[in-house]
Amino acid sequence: MLQITIPGQEFYDEATDQFINTKDTVLTLEHSLVSLSKWESKWCKAFLGADSRSNEETIDYIRCMTVTPNVDPNVYYCLTQDNLKEVSDYIQNPHTASNIYDVDIGNKEGKAKAKDTITSELIYYWMIALQIPFECQKWHLNRLLTLIKICNVKNNPKKMKKADILRRNASLNEARRKAWHSKG
Repeated sequence: MLQITIPGQEFYDEATDQFINTKDTVLTLEHSLVSLSKWESKWCKAFLGADSRSNEETIDYIRCMTVTPNVDPNVYYCLTQDNLKEVSDYIQNPHTASNIYDVDIGNKEGKAKAKDTITSELIYYWMIALQIPFECQKWHLNRLLTLIKICNVKNNPKKMKKADILRRNASLNEARRKAWHSKG
């Protein structure tokens, strides 16, 4: 969970022709399958797709992530750039120590089809197919997707081709050389 503080502000609402005052507000947010599902049911498009989102859609996703009860709806229009960066960083954080190399979620071979758009319904399908309990829908979404990948790998073990192993090891070695500023 993420907690952000939105500073109180006074702003003018042209629609109602009034000045609106908001108080400092602490929001508790959770990037989960539940929030993803709420957002997709309203906007009828995939959140995880490559399409960019409008400012209104981004603010609405933060609204869907909110677990704090009884929040003044005007507070969301007072989000600062720092608040938005903090939320973005939280969404991007993997929230797990697990790393999976060269494996995507999807079909039996472990590869997602290029045409597959990942939606909340597809993630729920994966949860059902892999017998992942529904209480996991409240986990951080990246953690849930990592669990799905792990279940898929463990349920469909396949041996890597020698060329794939060599490519992966070369990539890992290169990353280590960069991290340790080494030549070999």
